Amino acid sequence: MLVLAIDTSTPAVTAGLVALDGDALEPRGDRVTVDPRAHGELITPHALEAVKAAGVTLRDLDAIVCGVGPGPFTGLRAGMATVASLAHALGIPAYPVCSLDAIAADVAPGEAPFLVLTDARRREVYWAAYAADGSRADGPHVQRPADLETTIKVAAGDGALLYADALGVQPIEPRFPSPVGLVKAAREAIQSGEEPAPLTPLYLRRPDAVEPAARKKVTTP
Repeated sequence: MLVLAIDTSTPAVTAGLVALDGDALEPRGDRVTVDPRAHGELITPHALEAVKAAGVTLRDLDAIVCGVGPGPFTGLRAGMATVASLAHALGIPAYPVCSLDAIAADVAPGEAPFLVLTDARRREVYWAAYAADGSRADGPHVQRPADLETTIKVAAGDGALLYADALGVQPIEPRFPSPVGLVKAAREAIQSGEEPAPLTPLYLRRPDAVEPAARKKVTTP
């Protein structure tokens, strides 16, 4: 199966093509740019360039995987809208995955539990805890690093690099979701043949923007 993977939940604008054959995953082409202000501008060109680099066309795709966060509102919407449009136009399924799970899927196997943390801005992190086998044990949550109480000493994700001292953790790779990690996280759902879950964003908190208050009535004497 040829699967296009897209994620815009972090500062990385990520698109890549992955060949899925049983348990084997083979990256065929990817485009990644780390720019928190370029999700809407770059994600569609990145997707098209990744498919072209793999030597196939959009019509050759069997499925799309989409990182649904947690992540900031504007960036996350750009990727999810792109995936929804492509899946509808091509008539193929789109599978949502927690972007933290995609990062966890790329963590090197070990014997200890670990955290995944990404930058939530406002001096907060999105985070989840994982068992040594990579299965999620807690989360996702959004929290100030100083308020996160944990005995786990290693953490992946860009949030781990930003707040390593505050959390008392050792940062490990990867920093961002990769196309292979996204497909790994969705592999069971893809191979089940079942209808994918809806593309529902994991925002975890309310947006900064609010509806304007009612205008005050102005009367003249």
